[in-house]
Amino acid sequence: MEDMNACYARMAEAVVAGDAEAAAVLARQALDERLDLPAVIEQGYIPGLRRVGDLWEDGEYFLPELISSAAAMKAALAVLGPALEASGAAGLSRGRIVIGTIEGDIHDIGKNLVASMLSANGFNVVDLGSDVKADRFIDAAVETRADLICLSALLTTTMLGQRRVIERLRERGLRERFKVLVGGAPVSRAWAAEIGADGYGENALAAVTQAAALAAAKVTP
Repeated sequence: MEDMNACYARMAEAVVAGDAEAAAVLARQALDERLDLPAVIEQGYIPGLRRVGDLWEDGEYFLPELISSAAAMKAALAVLGPALEASGAAGLSRGRIVIGTIEGDIHDIGKNLVASMLSANGFNVVDLGSDVKADRFIDAAVETRADLICLSALLTTTMLGQRRVIERLRERGLRERFKVLVGGAPVSRAWAAEIGADGYGENALAAVTQAAALAAAKVTP
């Protein structure tokens, strides 16, 4: 492989271009050449994801580009992940997150994007899918010793399910154990505050930023 700066630049570009095949090929080359894998992720792939975020904020990238870039990042991590775990570098995880779309709502494109972006940014993500009951979120969070519970709702009629999860956490005496992040098209910062959520993600990139802040601030009781 060429000099490291050029190598990292190619990895970043694969993510920006949404080229999953190139991202995976470069990841395999990194394994073959026994490169420092945490450095490969932090200096190669993550800067590409940050660039995608800038392009999104500037209005140059839209949802299809975000999905493609997240898929490229996921392809690279699929190659690098097992090697990281085998080497013990999995401890680099920024935290464990349980995520899903709330009961009664089968929409999952936005949730899938958030899950991919969280995984790409170093979180260990447990994706429960869509139409998830309140207690299923909580049970999974307890079982996996999660730090955060992320609740997606794409319909105004299912938003109440987010409130229900927080109510059930209180009823089960677990509210202080988990941080709760909410998001989705009809969800707002005011709604998050009203139901007592710990954070609100306006979009996938904002969700990652919020998750990082909540995970860093979380103190396990």
